[in-house]
Amino acid sequence: MRIACLHTAESNIAVFEAAARELGIPPDVLRHEVRADLLAAAEGAGGLTADIADTTRLELLSLAQSADAVVLTCSTLGASVDTIAANSRAPVLRTDGALAAAAARAGGRIVALCTVETTIDPTSRLFFDAVQQSEATVEVQLVPEAWVMFKAGDLGGYLATIAKAADGAYASGASIVALAQASMSGAAALVSAGPRSLSSPTAGLAAALEAASPHLGLGATS
Repeated sequence: MRIACLHTAESNIAVFEAAARELGIPPDVLRHEVRADLLAAAEGAGGLTADIADTTRLELLSLAQSADAVVLTCSTLGASVDTIAANSRAPVLRTDGALAAAAARAGGRIVALCTVETTIDPTSRLFFDAVQQSEATVEVQLVPEAWVMFKAGDLGGYLATIAKAADGAYASGASIVALAQASMSGAAALVSAGPRSLSSPTAGLAAALEAASPHLGLGATS
């Protein structure tokens, strides 16, 4: 089995490899492609434009040529996946889509945290769609200043700031906190005021395994 991951941050490679180990995915199953330029372009444009979405889709389709499933790990670019299914030889998934589905199953009052402003809109649409058929409620919050820390290389400060925001959400009555971006997942272990926060790498890879399994069978490797 081969699962291809399209990232917009080099540091997310280690994050997804750690999630793969937690899920028992064998070594060398994941393949990683990093396109930091796509997120930089979206931030510069104030969001996902048609041109950036087209470039992202082409990259995903290219990865699908040699993969059994492809996961897009960047929430800002997530909507690029929406029209790709019919043209791809392998399933293409959004990790944040899997996260939203997991949060909806958890139910209650969901607080989804983001650190990039361009992620707020796609995350809101995704989570609100996910809970439409349930009694769960969703609130999407930006964690101020966190992304500045990440871009400056202060990963410890970044994760601590996110964990503090998650603890604040639990203190304000959240049933479950979802960390909407893959880069945020390390903060889950630092949260102390409620259940372990949901993160997208584990949810996304689990969904990729499920999507690929009808074609290969779980545990197949190549």
